[in-house]
Amino acid sequence: MNKTKKFFSDDAYLTECTATVLAVNQRNGIILDQTVFYPTGGGQSGDIGTLENDGKTVQIATTITDRDSGELIHVAADGEDLFSVGDTVTATIDWQKRYQHMKMHSALHLLCAVVPCGVTGGKIGDTKSRLDFDIGESNLDKEHITNELNKLVEQNHPISTLWIDDEDLDNNPELVRTMSVQPPRGTGKIRLLKIGDSVDLQPCGGTHVKETGEIGSIKVSKIENKGKRNRRVNIVFAD
Repeated sequence: MNKTKKFFSDDAYLTECTATVLAVNQRNGIILDQTVFYPTGGGQSGDIGTLENDGKTVQIATTITDRDSGELIHVAADGEDLFSVGDTVTATIDWQKRYQHMKMHSALHLLCAVVPCGVTGGKIGDTKSRLDFDIGESNLDKEHITNELNKLVEQNHPISTLWIDDEDLDNNPELVRTMSVQPPRGTGKIRLLKIGDSVDLQPCGGTHVKETGEIGSIKVSKIENKGKRNRRVNIVFAD
């Protein structure tokens, strides 16, 4: 069971925290009692940054969730001199990269609102991102999607989170837009991302901005044919 308190679930804008080292593994992995680092998941890559203690700095190359234990692991860069169990450290994320991911992740939720089809895959980057859709008999137009995305950005809808339990999700299966991946269960609660009153509502554990206006101008760079029914919609920042 994961021992780490995850500040990013409630405040994606928190860039640092003080933490205690709970464990260090043989693969440059550091487990903390609490953290601001988001681990790879949901198509979003894990945070990078630093852990500091008394003038010593360890570079964190990525953050992951251990498949076996479920622990959140801060993976140090190769060659780093790691801390010891019990050390107190200041954990600081690379804010520029995190904020780009926040804007892009929120933009992909807007893309889900504009393209009302099942999602078959996706990836979130700091400069470009994509979602794959099972479009059935639908047709996608690059310019139309771009215009609709920017309308939602300019309307500056609030973005918030709320929590439901497994039973609530079972009673509302339409909340899940991803066709091949289900939200993680077992903790007793599931986090939903809500945009505006009715723009988008679906399970998501990622980091997001507070308002759609923060995203800035977005454009669809290309739409790729990935099979008879599958289309990949790529988005980038317009500026």
